[in-house]
Amino acid sequence: MSTELVRYCLEDEIAVVTIDDGRANALSHAVIDGLGRALERAQAEAKAVVLAGREGRFCAGFDLGVMMAGAHERRVLVEAGAHLCLRMYEFPRPIVVACTGHALAAGAVVLTSCDWRVGADLEVKVGLNEVAIGMALPIFALELARARLAGHRLLEAAVHARIYSPREAVQVGYLDEVVPAAQLLATAKTRAAELGALRDPGYSYTKQLVRRATLRYIRETLEEDMDKIG
Repeated sequence: MSTELVRYCLEDEIAVVTIDDGRANALSHAVIDGLGRALERAQAEAKAVVLAGREGRFCAGFDLGVMMAGAHERRVLVEAGAHLCLRMYEFPRPIVVACTGHALAAGAVVLTSCDWRVGADLEVKVGLNEVAIGMALPIFALELARARLAGHRLLEAAVHARIYSPREAVQVGYLDEVVPAAQLLATAKTRAAELGALRDPGYSYTKQLVRRATLRYIRETLEEDMDKIG
């Protein structure tokens, strides 16, 4: 499967999904829809997923053109992104990120939604920068950050809008390891194969149990959350 923005390739039962919009890899409706279709296919035929961006860019957040178009347009896009992140967070197969570059705002939220995150050792930025540009973090983004980031770093990461290098991002919890850029994709595939070898129903059920409270709270507050976004 391949679209203009999202590519899908099955390699030894690992679904390699790549985002490339030729620019900043923003989460547009087209990218979100493409990722949804890729996850649907991966659930049917793969043991694990590798999610990658293009070189130097993983994801720069929501599509700025849509975010500035008006309250309704902003709400619809952010809600679609929230559902995508929830789907990744509870996905029954392991999702390994190959963080190829900058991961900011919603791009950083995607990192918190996935199971193992490998970063390229590059001079790129990782973090939730919303407060720095005058925006409040949505509840779903904050709760995913709360679940995945080091507790004593949550205030600086979410409220103080600290931005990190990949190596710093490992200490905070956005990434799990950093490797040379040339080894990034191979390392991510290795981690995906390792996690994909964990057997069901043990893996998917236990993952759901670990994340159930966060998922429930996000779903309970999602309408309120999106009303504020709108």
